[in-house]
Amino acid sequence: MSLVPLRPELPQFLDAYLPKPVDARPFITLTYAQSLDSRISKGHGIRTNISHPETKTMTHYLRYHHDGILVGTGTALADNPGLNCKYLDEVERSPRPIVLNFSQKWKFEGSKMHELFLNRQGRSPIVVLSEEPAQREPDVSYLICASMDWQLLFDRLYAEYGLKSIMVEGGASVINQLLVRQELINSLIITIGPVYLGKDGVQVSPSISRELNDIQWWKGTTDVIMCARFRKVLS
Repeated sequence: MSLVPLRPELPQFLDAYLPKPVDARPFITLTYAQSLDSRISKGHGIRTNISHPETKTMTHYLRYHHDGILVGTGTALADNPGLNCKYLDEVERSPRPIVLNFSQKWKFEGSKMHELFLNRQGRSPIVVLSEEPAQREPDVSYLICASMDWQLLFDRLYAEYGLKSIMVEGGASVINQLLVRQELINSLIITIGPVYLGKDGVQVSPSISRELNDIQWWKGTTDVIMCARFRKVLS
């Protein structure tokens, strides 16, 4: 599916929140689309459309500016995402997919990501596991992390794969964990769609309170976008 044109005011609006050099670690952007009641899907494993086509184009514009793009197993299984970049049709600017696959339920072969890779429309993934897989898949890079430590994971992706910027797209468990680890997040970009998904929807909400600053808002045809940074906690 082709993208609608990027709204001309979006590059300037987003510029301050795009990756900038960070010493010895990747720049981390946390971005996702949510409903008015802070849900990102109608239910676990249900692919849910929230965004207007013009904000979907913005997502690909953001991918164009990142070296890697990270999702969890649930998102990889439910959405079967390609995680490539369609902006300007510059496939070489597609971010490197990173899939947290501790359950080892997701397979590269047969996925949309694999199809795009075979057609030279996307890149092969880095798959993060807690132990060696029973069988390694061709063209997949494996990163073995015995325990889940976000700081260590980002450091290793920077040191071992040269990823200087990573866009985190979901799902809910990943987003909720990182909303708590505010010291690791450089930019927060949230699309809010004009829909309520209801009490059975998958909610995004950190387990503790968080405050934001450097906040900017953009209003599109139906969606609004909030760009912000986490307020630094003074020690």
